[in-house]
Amino acid sequence: MPGVKTAISIDEKIFKRVNKLAKEMHVSRSHLFTLAVTDFLIKQENQSILAQLNKAYSDTPTDEEGKVTKSMQFKHGEIIEQDKNHGN
Repeated sequence: MPGVKTAISIDEKIFKRVNKLAKEMHVSRSHLFTLAVTDFLIKQENQSILAQLNKAYSDTPTDEEGKVTKSMQFKHGEIIEQDKNHGN
């Protein structure tokens, strides 16, 4: 994919750190910025997905759902007890 040139302003200390890291990684400064922005975008997308999942699963169960859950737990307990008794 062809690159797009852009100009940005950053703090001089950060610029020096970027240059040092790019040399250590043996990549161009442009490539390092691309990697960093790509990582940031992925993290933001993941945060968005996580927020949507948290919202979807944050609802409390209805009274009916609560009754069904309790009933299932009770039945499960009975089955476990029966298994214990049959095992002896």
